[in-house]
Amino acid sequence: MNDMTPDQEILEPIEIASRDEITALQERRMAWSLRHAYENSPFYRKRLDEHGAHPDGFQTLADLAKFPFTMKQDLRDTYPFGMFAVPREQLVRIHASSGTTGKPTVVGYTKNDIDHWADVVARSIRASGGRKGDIAHIAYGYGLFTGGLGAHYGAERLGCTVVPISGGMTERQVTLINDFKPRIIMVTPSYMLSILDEFHRQGLDPRQSSLRVGIFGAEPWTNALRQEIEHAFDMQAVDIYGLSEVMGPGVACECVETKDGLHVWEDHFYPEIIDPQTGEVLPDGQMGELVFTTLTKEGLPMIRYRTRDLTRILPGTARSMRRIEKITGRCDDMIILRGVNVFPTQVEEQILKCAGLAPHFQIELIRDGRMDAMVVHVECTADRCAPEARAASKNELAHYIKSVIGVSAQVVVHDPDFITRSEGKAKRVVDSRPK
Repeated sequence: MNDMTPDQEILEPIEIASRDEITALQERRMAWSLRHAYENSPFYRKRLDEHGAHPDGFQTLADLAKFPFTMKQDLRDTYPFGMFAVPREQLVRIHASSGTTGKPTVVGYTKNDIDHWADVVARSIRASGGRKGDIAHIAYGYGLFTGGLGAHYGAERLGCTVVPISGGMTERQVTLINDFKPRIIMVTPSYMLSILDEFHRQGLDPRQSSLRVGIFGAEPWTNALRQEIEHAFDMQAVDIYGLSEVMGPGVACECVETKDGLHVWEDHFYPEIIDPQTGEVLPDGQMGELVFTTLTKEGLPMIRYRTRDLTRILPGTARSMRRIEKITGRCDDMIILRGVNVFPTQVEEQILKCAGLAPHFQIELIRDGRMDAMVVHVECTADRCAPEARAASKNELAHYIKSVIGVSAQVVVHDPDFITRSEGKAKRVVDSRPK
């Protein structure tokens, strides 16, 4: 793998500012954001008045704990435009979730919002090792999903040449990677595995490709999977974080020289960690639910938005801004099986320990008599398809899940290509229990 070192002269001053400077900037911008939301969003005026929280009561960052949380349900309840803090005519773009589980969540951006978004994504790509003039192959989905266009505008802002291929057409993805020779790829980690499979299907060595920087986000993934991808492609694999309610991709990103957590771009987004049960703010270093307040957003400011993502806040290293630990899972994705908390990323880690198994899997929850049970569907590798090899892999994975995670699981080892491939976010958990 090529060594990558930070190029200090191209960093923005805020990236290496003192904590006192960062805090002072945050307090100024927080005061503006709270007042902007209160004065211009009927939703926030009503919510803050109901909780007796007025922008005048904000003096220091510690005062933010007096303000109420915002939830995803609030966006659904005010669908489509009820939370915006500018007239609809001032919005230059609208994104939305798929709405597969109810009304979609709708977000909107002013011109300044789009500019700030491009800036933080450009900063993220640069922190990942990307540079002006690189070709960036963007395989995040375009359209209402924020991934594709968010990455696109940031790459252009940095000065990259963008290949806006979006997701899908995996054979064509590999053809264009070979023909255009991009240095950067931006994609979900699960779809990167599909691209890797296609390299092998075409008889191509992925280590000989031009890809040297992979920027992966939109779903939790493990350090074990990072090592798998880095070895397969001879590249640096870096984690990027974001969510559409707060902005989109580029809220936080790892720095390639350390890869020790994602630096939050704290000049635009203020992070907190709370106890997901009580809502109490936890000190830095403790694990809990990640909460964000936006500091510069005009169209859709967010006050204490509960992300449902589980992590902890750590001091800055490669940059002055604080880091969040790699997301271990979501409150929503946590499986409670016979009193044990299980996350899909934990299962992924155990699969990657087994030489005879491919990193494509799905967890099925079933009812076994009166008890809930977990079935892990996984594929064998092409060289380990014989019945005795499958049996050995099955027993090995079941042992790891029991001894490391602490639950018993039924393991089913399928043929290669059995698990439906993702062209975006992977669906890791299927609930087949009777309603």
